[in-house]
Amino acid sequence: MHERAPAFGGKDGWSYSVATFVDDAPDPDGRYGAALLFVRWSEAGDRPVGHLETDYIAYGRTPAEALAPLLALTLHDVKTHLDACVEGEGAGKREGGRV
Repeated sequence: MHERAPAFGGKDGWSYSVATFVDDAPDPDGRYGAALLFVRWSEAGDRPVGHLETDYIAYGRTPAEALAPLLALTLHDVKTHLDACVEGEGAGKREGGRV
């Protein structure tokens, strides 16, 4: 609607925007995985300073098929995934990796 990614406040006090991610190539079973990518923004909000990723949320035989369930998520669902990523990072998960 506003031609920009949704933004969220994380439980850790940082601001995040969200994008989708789909594998470039299928796995050995012929499936593409799709996940959410959360970009963490600086305190001034002018540059990215890190990111978090979900595990694969959906799979499909094509990138579009894998992406469709992610695009159907509500903003509440996306925020729940962000909160889980932030909690996972605090539990010793490495930044930038799948959480």
